[in-house]
Amino acid sequence: MSPEERALPSGRGSVTEAAQPNIVLILADDLGWKDLACYGSSFHETPVLDALAKSGMRFTDAYAASPVCSPTRASVMTGKYPVRVGITQFIGGHAVGRLRDVPNFSFLPASEYTLARALRDVGYQTWHVGKWHLGGRESWPERHGFDVNVGGCDWGRPMNGYFSPYGLPTLEDGPEGEYLTDRLTDEAIALVRQAGERPFFLNFWPYAVHTPIEAPAALVAKYRDKAKVLGLDQVGPFEEGEHFAFWQKRHLRVRRRRLQSDPVYAAMVENLDWNLGRLLSALEEEGLADRTCVVFTSDNGGLSTAEGSPTCNAPLSEGKGWAYEGGVREPLIFRWPGKVGGGRVCDVPVTSPDLYPTLLEVAGVGVAAEQCLDGTSFMGALLGGEHSRGPLFWYYPHYSNQGGLPVAAVRDGKWKLVLSYETGAIELYDLTEDIGEASDLAGSEPEVAARLAALLAAWSSEVGAYQPGRNAFAAFADVDGGGGP
Repeated sequence: MSPEERALPSGRGSVTEAAQPNIVLILADDLGWKDLACYGSSFHETPVLDALAKSGMRFTDAYAASPVCSPTRASVMTGKYPVRVGITQFIGGHAVGRLRDVPNFSFLPASEYTLARALRDVGYQTWHVGKWHLGGRESWPERHGFDVNVGGCDWGRPMNGYFSPYGLPTLEDGPEGEYLTDRLTDEAIALVRQAGERPFFLNFWPYAVHTPIEAPAALVAKYRDKAKVLGLDQVGPFEEGEHFAFWQKRHLRVRRRRLQSDPVYAAMVENLDWNLGRLLSALEEEGLADRTCVVFTSDNGGLSTAEGSPTCNAPLSEGKGWAYEGGVREPLIFRWPGKVGGGRVCDVPVTSPDLYPTLLEVAGVGVAAEQCLDGTSFMGALLGGEHSRGPLFWYYPHYSNQGGLPVAAVRDGKWKLVLSYETGAIELYDLTEDIGEASDLAGSEPEVAARLAALLAAWSSEVGAYQPGRNAFAAFADVDGGGGP
């Protein structure tokens, strides 16, 4: 569709470059809802993001569309739930247990009209910097509407670590020992400084704070000292849990972290925060801050039950790889000078597919009538009005690397229902009274449970969600972990 054919919201008039704000979308990797000081962390220090929240709107009930990365990233780019795109597991992931795995795309289809394409079609420069993880070379960012791609490829994490040489196919190695988040921020700043007069969309997706958990030594030392001062180094942070439910890891147990005290992870969080400060300062220095909309969020919950369990999402339950609140509730900060008042807090539930229509509306662009979106613009909430986007849905029919089981879920108002595909059992929680999902009310609130179960079933049918089938075979002895239970 040509720019001339792109519909504009009624009464908005024509879009001009002068009227189009720049857009910076920052999507952290594996950063939990509780990992920022402005969301309640008493161990991590995030002064830049805390200040960003004070200058804009902080959402308390913002969600990722999936508890793992690739599906949420696809939802941000398309405005659709992951199931409608066909990416419901992190790309490269596969596991079986009592249930078989379900079909899942290994790339973002070229047929998707991405956020980058939509913005480029109305005159934006489009830049991607950082992690992509939405397919191989044929599906890298430049194949989905980005003019520039720095660091984006099929990798889901820094395969060679955070210190150069990185070995990334889309980023030249820096001096030995250079830190990846620093380098990616340098690249983003360089783009901002040469932007010129045309509006730009900077899609800044740092690899941080994904594993491997590595950070500059001086910052790590700072947090080791802080942990000692607070007495956290004397507290055993882990609780051993159940065995994993899928074959490849069934010899291992879920390991839950019960408090934030990991000095290396805390250093990664502060380094990310510091680098975002450098980027925001560059916008100021170039005279662009007042006409730039900055959005910060994360792709799934903090890693708290496996792979080193470097953070804790309490009071939320579980973390990355789980459909409970710790796996899907995210920080979301939205700063838009002159439009969104500072210091505001919004408790209206929103989800990552909502970013697509919202950011198009920021740019003054309407959604084409024939375009299928699951996202709903939350511009009304940003501008101080009412907003209710209706139920939010999750579909994760996979076993996760973090111990999560195949599930689907729905939130409607204060109520959240979780459906287990292994057993067919449902759980019901009142998130207003029980943010930690500790008290299952399915038995005491049967009418609410039935209503939400019907909502979830109707939605699953409408989007064509596969129901994972039973595995007819017992675990094979030659699969890794074959000696376990």
